[in-house]
Amino acid sequence: MGNMPLPPSLAAEHNDALASSFATTYAGVVAFIAVVHEGSFARAAERLGIGRSAVSRSVQKLETQLDTRLFQRTTRSTTLTAEGELFFENCRPGVDRILQSVEEMHELRTGIPRGSLRISSTVGFGRRIVAPLLKDFHLQYPDITLDLILDDRPTDFTSDRIDVAFRNGRMDDSQIVAKKLVPMQMLLCATPDYLRRHGTPRTIGELAGHACVNFRFASGRIFEWEFKVDGLVQKHLPKGWLCFNDADLVLQSVLNGEGIAQMAGYQIGEHLRSGRLQAVLPQHAPDDRGHYLCYLSRHHMPMRTRVFIDYMTERIRALDLHCLDVLLGSQAGVPHE
Repeated sequence: MGNMPLPPSLAAEHNDALASSFATTYAGVVAFIAVVHEGSFARAAERLGIGRSAVSRSVQKLETQLDTRLFQRTTRSTTLTAEGELFFENCRPGVDRILQSVEEMHELRTGIPRGSLRISSTVGFGRRIVAPLLKDFHLQYPDITLDLILDDRPTDFTSDRIDVAFRNGRMDDSQIVAKKLVPMQMLLCATPDYLRRHGTPRTIGELAGHACVNFRFASGRIFEWEFKVDGLVQKHLPKGWLCFNDADLVLQSVLNGEGIAQMAGYQIGEHLRSGRLQAVLPQHAPDDRGHYLCYLSRHHMPMRTRVFIDYMTERIRALDLHCLDVLLGSQAGVPHE
């Protein structure tokens, strides 16, 4: 017959006894090991930061549990009995493993960066900015393995086991550390050919007569274009003839001359410089939304996470992602560096 479950009252007594036994054994083994290593109860107490009598009581309880005397004690010396030597040899592998684990945890924070990093990013920013930087990071830190997940949905650090996330837009979650990397400047763009064929909108209201290309979030919501008019934010949901859930497809559609779209600086800066794209209504460009590097806590951070944050912060800030600066430089006739 299989094991029958214990009645609730007996189960509770069994669990309490088990917990009490574990607590006694754990404290006793720690005290026992300390005495063996230090050679006396007094020095073991000093090492553990507790009273000598507490060490003696813990060892006595352990001896009672084992029904074995572990030490021969006199006023001048403390030595192991034969049973004590056997118990110590059996405990040694576990103690060594614990010490090794403690040392490994220390090395993760202070030694050579190593281990696995799970990184989340919005699709467009991750594909265009984050992913191209990973190869050089690996060359610099070959003992770190990287797992990049592209997802436009909000990051759930706990359930998705994410170490670091790259997010766009304004950060409202007070439970995460959000480090701003670079501005997220949004600008309305089209090709010069499209604007020659259809005219350049001079007001937000004129956008209703243009082919608009929309972006759809993973949630299903369509991205609302944002403008700044007389110092106030004005949102506009264009009636687009075309909609994508991929930022690169929105960009490609605009480059193909199929319409107008509002896009982030990291997507369009190089195309503004080359003249493939032309800004529309730049005087109404919204305030910076920000690209952020996010993580849960600064405390007890593994070295692999710390070096990744530092590396990405330096490299991304060195990139030229300021689309409005490009525009202002070209309007002033000054080459943008």
